[in-house]
Amino acid sequence: MTTLKNDTFIKALLRQPTDYTPVWMMRQAGRYLPEYRQVREQAGSFMALCTNPELACEVTLQPLRRFDFDAAILFSDILTIPDAMGLGLYFTEGEGPRFNNPIRTPADIEKLPIPDPEIELHYVMDAVRLIRKNLDGSVPLIGFSGSPWTLATYMIEGGSSKNFAKIKSMMFNDPALLHKLLDKLAQSVAAYLNAQIAAGAQTVMLFDTWGGVLSGENYREFSLYYAQQIRSLLKTEIDGQRIPTILFTKGGGLWLEEMAKAGYDALGLDWQTDIGKARARVGDKVALQGNLDPLSLYAKPEIIAGKVKSILQKYGDGSGHVFNLGHGILPDINPDNVKVMVDAVHEFSRR
Repeated sequence: MTTLKNDTFIKALLRQPTDYTPVWMMRQAGRYLPEYRQVREQAGSFMALCTNPELACEVTLQPLRRFDFDAAILFSDILTIPDAMGLGLYFTEGEGPRFNNPIRTPADIEKLPIPDPEIELHYVMDAVRLIRKNLDGSVPLIGFSGSPWTLATYMIEGGSSKNFAKIKSMMFNDPALLHKLLDKLAQSVAAYLNAQIAAGAQTVMLFDTWGGVLSGENYREFSLYYAQQIRSLLKTEIDGQRIPTILFTKGGGLWLEEMAKAGYDALGLDWQTDIGKARARVGDKVALQGNLDPLSLYAKPEIIAGKVKSILQKYGDGSGHVFNLGHGILPDINPDNVKVMVDAVHEFSRR
């Protein structure tokens, strides 16, 4: 086991004392970096980039060469599992992810396999191993997956959606059928995350991007229940080292108390949730990650620094805070503004 030179991120997730607040950023390896766009062009397509371990490793490491981030996150996509199940993932310019074979009938769900992460998704595990080797213990590596509910939305809608009419129709008219799909996905996600941990991921995060489109009752039944199921199946200790876990539901600020009981070490917060009030609500049950509005990175440097300071002050003293955006960075953000944010987090939190 490589000894981490910088374990501040891990300590914060486990609510252990730290010298400063660690920071990383959702989509930190991505289109806002010109060097990423060069590699993406070299790969030929987004999926070709995702499925090439050497190129995935390169773009994972790129932001760490520019910014003083306290963690790296595996470059991949949340929809690798549905693709491995045979749905045929592809991306169209301006429309985002689409599937050649979306879920349309009960038979479609019945025939879905549970992928073997080291076979159908071996390219992800190869990338994790390669990234860990190249990081050489400098900072921890985050692995991740989409949540069952979020994966199901794409699989049933056939891609992105504005109103989630297809999946909600199934949810209301045939909940047992949707549960059958979600159960398969929960088993697949748990196996996938455990394989990432075995390959070298030192933290894992569950992205529940679309949990916030549900009512409270439906969130508990169709999203949070499966997040808890996955957490119960995760092997969170390897070679004597704890593997912290993070649950992020975009739009989930209404249900933080229930999310805090799901067994995860930390909850991600979107920018619509006041971090000070969130901390008061969850107490010392979990660490909190977040939650600068991604669009504030369009602002002038002094405004960005002020926003960072405000979030740190709202969280207050003590460990248990990982600074992040409230969602992923947008493609046309100036990278210089990311540096302002990262440096401000480190400077203000050290005081």
